[in-house]
Amino acid sequence: MPPLASGGMFHVRPFTEHCRVICDEGAHAVIGVSPGNSYFSHERVMDLARWGLAHFDRVDLVYTDLHVAEMYEASGYAPDDARRKAVKNIRGVRAKVTAAVEALAGDGRPDGRDRPGRQDGQGRQDRQGRQDARLRGHAMSDFVHHPAYRAIHADIRERLATDADFRGACDALVAGFLATKGEVTEARKQVCLDYVCAEIPLFVDTPAVLGVPSSLNCYHQLLPMAELLYSRGSGLRASRNQGHAILTPNPDGATTR
Repeated sequence: MPPLASGGMFHVRPFTEHCRVICDEGAHAVIGVSPGNSYFSHERVMDLARWGLAHFDRVDLVYTDLHVAEMYEASGYAPDDARRKAVKNIRGVRAKVTAAVEALAGDGRPDGRDRPGRQDGQGRQDRQGRQDARLRGHAMSDFVHHPAYRAIHADIRERLATDADFRGACDALVAGFLATKGEVTEARKQVCLDYVCAEIPLFVDTPAVLGVPSSLNCYHQLLPMAELLYSRGSGLRASRNQGHAILTPNPDGATTR
């Protein structure tokens, strides 16, 4: 599918026509930020947040902090080295996300639209009494006690035993990851499955977890299982108000600061 726009900071490629509709709605974007990935420099995370604020009413930056050390160990690192690497990389990605939120959370819409939920000049307040923010940052672990996340996660775990298409997609992902990592053991495969299943709820139904009307899940690569989640028929499928787009830097567009 061609990009939504060819100018500006990023190319946006909605995965399906329905994903394009969700992108056009501009209600919400969740932008994944991976620890230990050189793609996500401080400047890149800041630009991603700026892009999101320019096009969506609300933006959530989400970084992975679940099963990271275990994944490094499954990749061949010694246990102590894997833990140290995970701590370092999670601390680094948290700092980048926090810096972007602190720098940009108060930015208004460039088109002059008010923030969602504002009435009579007053923003909504969260449980800590802070004004409703358009830009937020989260670790994946922030969601593990959320009822919607827990329900989706439980369904996913059950589908590993009951949904042949889903299990096959998971096994293919795990096999591809472990193909060059040495001996393939059941313990290593289980770690990979745990990692994948922790992320899938935000691929399936971000609106239910974050309480937004619709959401575009943005990443610089095709999300794992996108083909399955957005296919026709029964089985594990993304919700009707969930979309996905591949978001890549535009080499022809000047990055605004």
